[in-house]
Amino acid sequence: MEKRTRRQFTSAFKAKVVLEALRERSTVQELARKYELTPNLITNWKKSFLENAAAVFDGETTRSDEAKDRDEETQKLYAQIGQQKVEIDWLKKKLL
Repeated sequence: MEKRTRRQFTSAFKAKVVLEALRERSTVQELARKYELTPNLITNWKKSFLENAAAVFDGETTRSDEAKDRDEETQKLYAQIGQQKVEIDWLKKKLL
């Protein structure tokens, strides 16, 4: 028997399918047939999309906070690397 691999869908594809489902020009079953998916999968994607829709408008503040945290962490790490380099250079001079 051949082992089947799971299909993986990109975010863009999921968004395309969900937006078509939200337009309600065709039923979920028709979309499932069109894209060779299960209706439950489309329904789950749609539910997830609607639950996280508000995050699109709140995204800038959340992203900027996360970016600030990453920048601070990066600065701390660079400082630590610089301190270690100074210590290593000092130790090398002491050994010679």
